[in-house]
Amino acid sequence: MDGINSLIEGFATALTPINLLYAFLGVLLGTAIGVLPGIGPAMTIALLLPLTYTLEPTQAFIMFAGIYYGGMYGGSTTSILLNTPGESASVITAIEGNLMAKKGRGAAALATAAIGSFIAGTIGTLGLALLAPVIVELAVQMGAPDYFAVMVLAFVAVTTVLGSSKIRGFASLGIGLLIGTIGIDPTAGQQRLTLGVPELADGIDVVVVAVGLFAVGEALWVAAHLRRSSLDIVHVDGARMTRDDWRRSWKPWLRGTAIGFPFGAIPAGGAEIPTFLSYAAEKKLTKNPEEFGKGAIEGVAGPEATNNASAAGGLVPLLTLGIPTTATAAVMLGAFQGYGIQPGPRLLDTQPELVWGLIASLFIGNAILLGLNLPLATVWARLLRIPRPYLYAGILFFASIGAYAANNSTFDLWLLLIIGALGFFMRRYGLPIVPAIIGIILGPVAEEQMRRALQISDGELSGLYNTAFSQIVYVIIALLLVGPPIVRLVRSRRGGKGTGSGPDTLAGAHAHANAEGV
Repeated sequence: MDGINSLIEGFATALTPINLLYAFLGVLLGTAIGVLPGIGPAMTIALLLPLTYTLEPTQAFIMFAGIYYGGMYGGSTTSILLNTPGESASVITAIEGNLMAKKGRGAAALATAAIGSFIAGTIGTLGLALLAPVIVELAVQMGAPDYFAVMVLAFVAVTTVLGSSKIRGFASLGIGLLIGTIGIDPTAGQQRLTLGVPELADGIDVVVVAVGLFAVGEALWVAAHLRRSSLDIVHVDGARMTRDDWRRSWKPWLRGTAIGFPFGAIPAGGAEIPTFLSYAAEKKLTKNPEEFGKGAIEGVAGPEATNNASAAGGLVPLLTLGIPTTATAAVMLGAFQGYGIQPGPRLLDTQPELVWGLIASLFIGNAILLGLNLPLATVWARLLRIPRPYLYAGILFFASIGAYAANNSTFDLWLLLIIGALGFFMRRYGLPIVPAIIGIILGPVAEEQMRRALQISDGELSGLYNTAFSQIVYVIIALLLVGPPIVRLVRSRRGGKGTGSGPDTLAGAHAHANAEGV
């Protein structure tokens, strides 16, 4: 009940006229940017993040919540109308959604995605409000070894789940950790990896890193491949569903919510695996199996609900433990740090108005999103006709303005270009971006917890695993590392081949997402 009472107080904050205005602006901007091809929620938030730094923290994060949900809706629009997922979690939506659009049922696909997102987002946000205080009560009992173990779990999870190559995942994580250590050693007070450049003594601003890796890296990548960027845009004249569409969609919406939220709430979750599981479940449970692979509405309703429920669940470890599980959550963590706020167990006590106002604004933004985008589906579809050279030139312009505005420093513009080039080469050689951005943001925090645990144990390595909780987490990490190879070995000995519903399919989906520039 404490969560419900606090949520009611959060609505009192979020429902003020000025905060409602920022929620509306966030949804509008997030959808407008997120609907453009190749731009997912993480890139949308990174690009628009500098706009919020002139606001009060509560107002900024209410606007940020609108950008978050608006960007996610925009990603589903590009998946359905353009077959270009804005992120890997939208790959499954594109499978059936684009086929529906090509059959003239794009309006139904957009409507079931929007309504499913609303239902899943609402239920997931309610789960966040109820679960966050419980997680905080458990988290305050955790020590430095426990926090370090959970962060190692997050590192391992994002490198093993995202992409088909663990080596590339760990390489990307290593790049992120390396960048994250640039600056002054918090313990010794010595400069690290600054190369004698005074401007690097304070480290690299997370806004510059996020905008460089996502926006500039993506723009450079697309510019290098414009010869294959012709867009086959499917015409749509709105977003609406028939009575039969409603009958076939409501159960997938609820099942998708039930699958997505727990995966997001686990401090190693993400939306890739649950959206795949949702698609597989709907394919098995549907009464119309012959439509799958030809444009089945269940294949849009379930995964899209799962994606949004997972996003709401992903805020649980972010707000209560300070651990991001996705690229979007990592950028949000960077936004908190930009205001000098560190999410974690004490956040609900030190910043209750901000936290509960943010959670309440998720409900409000979700409702605004539904009311705004069902009638404006045609408008968003027209944005897809912007020529890519103009689109990405604009992205580079606004990215440069945002990076400069973060610290009013021309040095940050050079950093932006260097990090953008790094993002380009990471895409070129198949290194996923998410482990790098999480390593940059979470690496210094993990280092602090590791040093604290070692200091408590007088330098003994056993101090990193001398609690029951940390030992359980390390067992989970070991299973993540050795489990998949063992499963593949057993399958190969049995002579089994992929059936289209196993891990190989998920790897293929990620490969498709990478090919689209995710």
